[in-house]
Amino acid sequence: MKIIKGGICGVRGMRANGIKRGKNGLAIMIADARKLATAGVFTRNKVIAAPLVVTREALSKGGLKGIIANSGCANAFTGKKGIIDAEWMAEILANKLSCEVNEIGVASTGVIGRYLDKTWIIEHIDEVYKDLSDTEECGKSCAQAIMTTDTTMKEIAIELENGVRIAGITKGSGMIEPNMGTMLAFLYTDAELSKEKLDNCLKKAVNKSFNMVVVDGDTSTNDMAILTATGYNECEEKVFQEGLDFVCTSLAKMIARDGEGASRLIEVKVKGAQTMDDAKKAAKAIVRSPLVKTAIYGKDPNWGRVVAAAGYSGAEVDQEKISLKFSGNNKEVELVNSGRIIEGKLEELKSIMESKEIIIEVDIGIGNFEAIAWGCDLTYDYITINAMYTT
Repeated sequence: MKIIKGGICGVRGMRANGIKRGKNGLAIMIADARKLATAGVFTRNKVIAAPLVVTREALSKGGLKGIIANSGCANAFTGKKGIIDAEWMAEILANKLSCEVNEIGVASTGVIGRYLDKTWIIEHIDEVYKDLSDTEECGKSCAQAIMTTDTTMKEIAIELENGVRIAGITKGSGMIEPNMGTMLAFLYTDAELSKEKLDNCLKKAVNKSFNMVVVDGDTSTNDMAILTATGYNECEEKVFQEGLDFVCTSLAKMIARDGEGASRLIEVKVKGAQTMDDAKKAAKAIVRSPLVKTAIYGKDPNWGRVVAAAGYSGAEVDQEKISLKFSGNNKEVELVNSGRIIEGKLEELKSIMESKEIIIEVDIGIGNFEAIAWGCDLTYDYITINAMYTT
């Protein structure tokens, strides 16, 4: 596979566009499909935003020809009015496409507990819709439109050896520890795959990518990941899965790197676990730990915090078998080997802690399962951003 330009508009059959005006944004994505199929995964937060309710219902009836997304207002915890407003968003795009309302997906991101600014959407939807195209510029405009506290646009597109293209955009910076697909992610491919195969592939990809990102430990009310196939090229499911995994993992790492206030990316590799669930628990506990995150921010070589997090993670752990390594700046240092502390490594670790990307490898030493999680350091800026989010 190779990385290509174009973002989601690099996929055959795709048109998109978006605008960003201050804290408000509006994006539209259209799939002109030969054979349409769509899959989705959604937040497990019991407070579920209205757009997710509407989109999930639409998906139960078939594929999505279009998606309309706004930023600035989450339309979450807004009761019956929120549902009516989300249905209204779907209806205005359906009318423009001359399609059924249940062929439109809706997504929102922003402040919880505020009603949708319908006037703003009405004033700007024609501006977005009239310039829909398959250009690289429109793909980027769409990716920018869904940003909130993100500092960078997040998009990627690849082409497999068989010519199939897979692409995605995402937004996510804070309120991120998924129990699903963290944030908003819109994924497109020109492969021809059934809804059942898309569902299977998306769940697998999400479980090893978006579900392994922790910025702050909060699960959003609005998290969704939607995958649409336009059906122009045949593709084996196994080959497609490899490509989709790459796209989702790349986007997940972009989210971790752009965590609110983040200055460093943290990658935690856990191996030697008794079960896959144990490997994931340990990896996420380490990358979630405020003490680990603040140590990374302060470049403090306090590696004992990593061992402690693995121990309380809920995974089966034998402290006499744990091994620990840190790496970064093209350097690696082993600190613990099968429960034994390796003396004289502190200066090497201090050098590694200067890196912008810190890799922590923990070998639990009692099994054969492994997992990787991604996160970021915890900085003063994170507190500043979220202490004044609405002001």
